[in-house]
Amino acid sequence: MSNHDAIDRSEVKHMSKETKEDLNADIITGEPGSHPVGTGIGGAAAGAAIGTMAGPLGTLIGGAIGAIVGGGAGHAAAEAIDPTHEEAYWRAEYANADYFKEGYDFDRDMHPAYAVGYANRARYPVDARFEDHEADLERSWHEVKGESRMEWNEARQASRDAWHRVS
Repeated sequence: MSNHDAIDRSEVKHMSKETKEDLNADIITGEPGSHPVGTGIGGAAAGAAIGTMAGPLGTLIGGAIGAIVGGGAGHAAAEAIDPTHEEAYWRAEYANADYFKEGYDFDRDMHPAYAVGYANRARYPVDARFEDHEADLERSWHEVKGESRMEWNEARQASRDAWHRVS
């Protein structure tokens, strides 16, 4: 079974354009492809290189994808996440969170916050606590927030939820 066999192509079709680019997904079928950048490069580096083409958030998520494809480069490699499934989960659930504010858009505001939590998780030991690495995660937020209207004090709640979901 290849790594792509576990990906629900119908989920991929409904992902943000940036995530589909990270997966090099076929725009019609949702089938994740292989990217020539990944040839001969470690998984995390390849994922990050693919993501770089889609900006800072793509780099963050691409690194998480690369950790999966490359067998895990982070301390929590055995706990590697699937960014495709995480994005789909949070896209469906974000409006139910107690920190959700009317008018926030998933792609613009919320997705970067969730991605900081789930895509950074594998960088730390399995027993790491969110609070112990919050300064690093806040720096990551400022690198990838893009056009999000949220400040860290709001984004941290979504990041913490995503961190705990993949822990």
